[in-house]
Order: sequence, then C-alpha cells, then structure tokens
Amino acid sequence: MADIVEEFNEYRSRMNEKLLEDNNKIVKRIFNLDTNAFAEGALPKRTKELLGLGNSLVLRCDDCVRYHLEACHSLGIPKEEVVEAMSISLLIGGTIVIPHLRRAYEYWEALENKN
Repeated sequence: MADIVEEFNEYRSRMNEKLLEDNNKIVKRIFNLDTNAFAEGALPKRTKELLGLGNSLVLRCDDCVRYHLEACHSLGIPKEEVVEAMSISLLIGGTIVIPHLRRAYEYWEALENKN
C-alpha cells in the first residue's frame, strides 16, 4: 500500500518538472505563491496545512488531499487532528466528499505504513 505514496510523489515530481521546464511566467508565479502561502507566518504551517487539506476535500481534489495529508504527516500532526479537520470538511462539503474521505484514509494509512 505504501506504493501509492511513492507513485504519487514520483508522478508529481516528474510532471512538476515538465510544467516548470517551459518557463511559463504564470505557472512559475502560481507555484511560488503556493510555496509562500504555506510558509510559517501569522498562522503556523500546521494550521495552514490542515486548512489546505480541508479545502482540498471540499473541492474534491484527490491530488491536493494527498499533498496536504503528506505535509500534515511530515509535520507530525496526529491522526486524530487530521480526522477532525476532515470531518469539518465533510460537514461543509456534504456527502459528495465521502469518496474522497475514503481515499484520504487509504493514503494516510499508506503514509503510516511507510514509516
């Protein structure tokens, strides 16, 4: 199951390189904005990652959910906090979020089994 983590990160890295290779100003600025938005600031990085995770679930973006789950995991955010944050997203987004919640649980489990 840890293979889904490796596959996701490998694909993401490879395709990000291709995107940035074209040297498109708008793409590069969006990537830079994303990096800076999630840096430490008035809100701690852990809070920003939980917000990113929650918004990604509501927007139903599995790639974004995986990205933020991995960030939360690497920051040492306990599963209980991650699940509570995702439960708020389920409340806000409604039952259409459930399939993404399932995949989020699967990915979190893969992250835990990877270590």
